[in-house]
Amino acid sequence: MTFSIHGLAVSRGIAIGRAVLVASSRADVAHYFVDASQVEAEIQRVRASRNAVTDEITRLQRELPSDAPNELAALLDVHLMLLQDEQLISGVKGWISERHYNAEWALTTQYEMIARQFDEMEDEYLRERKADLEQVVERILRHMKGVASPVQPQSQSSRKLQQDLLLDDTMDVPLILVAHDMSPADMLQFKQSLFVGFATDVGGRTSHTAIVARSMHIPAVVGARSASQLIKQDDWVIIDGDAGVLIVDPSPIILAEYGFKQRQGELERERLNRLLHTPALTLDGQKIELLANIEMPEDTTGAVKAGAVGVGLFRSEFLFMGRIGNLPDEQEQYLAYRQAIEGMQGLPVTIRTVDIGADKPLDRHTKAQETHLNPALGLRAIRWSLADPPMFLTQLRAILRAAAHGQVNLLVPMLAHAAEIRQTMSLIDHARATLDNKGVPYGPVKLGAMIEIPAAALTLKLFLKYFDFLSIGTNDLIQYTLAIDRADEAVAHLYDPCHPAVLRLVADTIAECNAQGKGVSVCGEMAGDASMTRLLLGLGLRSFSMHPSQILAVKQEILRADASKLKVWSQRVIDSEDPASLL
Repeated sequence: MTFSIHGLAVSRGIAIGRAVLVASSRADVAHYFVDASQVEAEIQRVRASRNAVTDEITRLQRELPSDAPNELAALLDVHLMLLQDEQLISGVKGWISERHYNAEWALTTQYEMIARQFDEMEDEYLRERKADLEQVVERILRHMKGVASPVQPQSQSSRKLQQDLLLDDTMDVPLILVAHDMSPADMLQFKQSLFVGFATDVGGRTSHTAIVARSMHIPAVVGARSASQLIKQDDWVIIDGDAGVLIVDPSPIILAEYGFKQRQGELERERLNRLLHTPALTLDGQKIELLANIEMPEDTTGAVKAGAVGVGLFRSEFLFMGRIGNLPDEQEQYLAYRQAIEGMQGLPVTIRTVDIGADKPLDRHTKAQETHLNPALGLRAIRWSLADPPMFLTQLRAILRAAAHGQVNLLVPMLAHAAEIRQTMSLIDHARATLDNKGVPYGPVKLGAMIEIPAAALTLKLFLKYFDFLSIGTNDLIQYTLAIDRADEAVAHLYDPCHPAVLRLVADTIAECNAQGKGVSVCGEMAGDASMTRLLLGLGLRSFSMHPSQILAVKQEILRADASKLKVWSQRVIDSEDPASLL
């Protein structure tokens, strides 16, 4: 009987195939106590499996195909760092030595301890890094059990055997992977296998699984909760990566309908690819700037290939992840920023200062163990940076030094008060003075502020007095304007980019920047949503920053739009009680 499972749409496209289920290694972990004489042997079991996983990922890095997405290589680095994490290693040894837990029990217990710290993190991107830790633990457990990776590359004979068993000797039927979660290493092996799409029980739009899926253009749905329990081995499954829906055991009519959609999607991608070298100009000749959002320096390759004319948002916090007690120093940050700048081949790069908070201080302070009643409103982003001047000055010096190698814009997140602005400016001056005193070369930067708090959007003249440009972070602006935790499933349906209050704040910010001749861009999810492109153009936006995979779809909307004729219509939309109905 046909039924649907809803999740999150994270990578567009349609995939149709037979289900291959992958069980979680943590589901059947044995729990027992060991004798004192067995303690060292249990520790050695964990150590040996961890080393085996390290060797496996290192080998995968060496053997990365030339067409593998840059995101994948960087995410493998993250897993290697987690494998060496002292908190994980010492914690497991402690459970075995002090409590006499068996190795598997100790490993899963320590995972749960660390996972709780991730759960308390407000920032969605950092909170979802718990999935990376879980994937590392899963991989260690599989080695301890002697079980292979769930997505091992298959030999020709094993592929035929799998097809004979699963696909009734139909050699051309593709496979859909259904799992609790997938690691970056599994994703690499996924690319080398027969799978054409995947679905996971967990994950979010900013999970590494989602990021890699988008970069590889694999239709995917994550956060589908009980998909791996509801779907049976060999079920026919349709993945609708546009709507975030899994259709299980579809009828012949539904199969035919989605087969048509799949072919239409392929034709659409071919049409979009022809726009790669077409300038982003509206019908009335307005030049539009299409920029890329990146998480790591290596992402610049994909940004250039997608036709981005610069980086509108480099989320520098990625450099700080997995660095418990050992944050990147000035030289390491400088080299990373320089790599991104050089990777953009002379195009501008906007680096956002670190956006983490007191609820996720990377274990550098005892505050990490405190309970935060409302971390979304706590010491995060620039508030956290201003509370730790040495850390902030280190990052500022690194960015300024990197600016000697190309066009750099420095973007500050979550400002709301004049005092914060002045303190930030003072620290930037301090960083310059320090470099001057040391005779270290550095370059000029344009200074910008994120508009993601309603208070900032309502005091634009104050911001434009100090900053060269503004960048509207629509994800947080929506969250704070509507008092909606976008990660809370109970209220997620109320998270509405088209709410009149949100659109009014966006419109006013764009209008004020244009009136004062200051640059303004949108760098949140709204910028990459092609259904919002015409509205933003009508409101006067001329700079969009998004994931590289979204650039061509947005460019197509731009090429079809007459910006001058959209102005009156866009005003009618934001004045409406139900703006979404007019889009």
